[in-house]
Amino acid sequence: MNNLLRALMLTPAALLLATAPALAQSIDERVNEIFASSTGWFVSLIFSPFPGTNFPWIVAWLVIAATIFTVYFGLIQFRAFPHSIALVRGDYSDPNDAGEVSHFQALATALSGTVGLGNIAGVAVAVGIGGPGATFWMILAGLMGMASKFTECTLGVKYRNEYEDGTVSGGPMYYLTKGFDERGIPAGRFLAVLFSIFCILGALGGGNMFQANQAHAQISNVVGDYPGWITGLVFAAIVFAVIIGGLKSIASVTEKVVPFMGILYVLTAIVIILMNADKIGWAFGQIFEGAFTGLGIAGGFVGALIQGFKRAAFSNEAGVGSAAIAHSAVRTKEPITEGFVSLLEPFIDTVVICTMTALVIIITGQLISDPNTGLYLLNEGGTAIQTVDGNSGVALTSAAFSSAFGWFQYVLAIAVILFAFSTMISWSYYGLKAWTFLFGEGKNKEIVFKVIFCVFVIIGAAANLGPVIDFSDAAIFAMAVVNIIGLYFLMPIVKAELQSYLSRLKSGEIRKYN
Repeated sequence: MNNLLRALMLTPAALLLATAPALAQSIDERVNEIFASSTGWFVSLIFSPFPGTNFPWIVAWLVIAATIFTVYFGLIQFRAFPHSIALVRGDYSDPNDAGEVSHFQALATALSGTVGLGNIAGVAVAVGIGGPGATFWMILAGLMGMASKFTECTLGVKYRNEYEDGTVSGGPMYYLTKGFDERGIPAGRFLAVLFSIFCILGALGGGNMFQANQAHAQISNVVGDYPGWITGLVFAAIVFAVIIGGLKSIASVTEKVVPFMGILYVLTAIVIILMNADKIGWAFGQIFEGAFTGLGIAGGFVGALIQGFKRAAFSNEAGVGSAAIAHSAVRTKEPITEGFVSLLEPFIDTVVICTMTALVIIITGQLISDPNTGLYLLNEGGTAIQTVDGNSGVALTSAAFSSAFGWFQYVLAIAVILFAFSTMISWSYYGLKAWTFLFGEGKNKEIVFKVIFCVFVIIGAAANLGPVIDFSDAAIFAMAVVNIIGLYFLMPIVKAELQSYLSRLKSGEIRKYN
């Protein structure tokens, strides 16, 4: 009887409060169920392997393209490296050139779309599944990807649209259309539309949902478990407040956030590596041995290669075409200069930051191996390496850093939040440019996309990591399929631009302004 009276006395507000945890959990579960079931076919299509193998065709597509561009442009990523640094410093910048942002701001904006959770969580996924050897293939993919980035960003500036108000729009959708028309090649418009569709999906997936998802995971790791949609709501509100101001607002944020968090993250990694200096040689031994033998991990050598290239491509986006959108807004009259600047991205993102993350995970002993054989032990399903406390993704990276500095989980939580935030606002710009290419310029049309983008922030934070990361990879790699087709047809134009610029630079016609 007393229980009945107490039940009758509960107010609607009290009832809502009492059932809120269960309701919140059911929302997360339902979001995940719907999302996973509706995107599975797309993921399977993009990552289907060659017949009789477990090697995804999309990985080969990216590797072959990066190799071709590296050879075709004569190892441009190494030859042009010093000049790239000079351009970023502003040595050759003419303030009167058309464009919206400086070389440094364009690089920072593009880096904010790549330096982020792909470096923190993505590397942990690669090493957790592909073993230490995946690091070797990540580095190689990063070095070769510099040539892909050089090609697409040069084209992005060359074929951009410049408007009377000083704003610009550029990227693969523009060079596919204009470049193909210039060369008399059909289907450029069709490829541009297809790329735009995939770019919007990539913006909503890898550039948005994955970031929100892993940011929530790290916050929960620090403050305790709570529903993901709450994190999503907070992020959505902040992201919307920034992206409503356009590219200049985005650039002003990213040029401050990205260098600060990137330097803090790398310095902390270096300190941990130096604290374990006696293990550095062993760690690199694990990386090189694992790259070619697999060290007994899932998939062996092929598993390490696939994971390394997958995560490198997801992290630095070389060949994807996304960065060409940001670089198109640079102030310059020489398209090739932004190609030079952009090749620094994969180097900073993959060769430096991703390698640091992998070394910390390996050196701090987060991967469990057999003490007798030295081979890494697999989980019960045989799909990944056993880790301390079963950590994966961002939790694995957090555990690795926190093993040296217990307080670093809090710093990493802040880094994850800022990296996720900067990546989301950059990808909102990429998705917006694809949206306006399809539906036309205009404030009202832009607002529609920005609202949709922020809704997907909430969905990403609420969904599970598995479906989110699969969809994110698939959408971004689908962009690469279309973009690389265009790069093959247009790379002779880039070569002509390169030869012209280098000859004028050598003759002194192109000179420093600072």
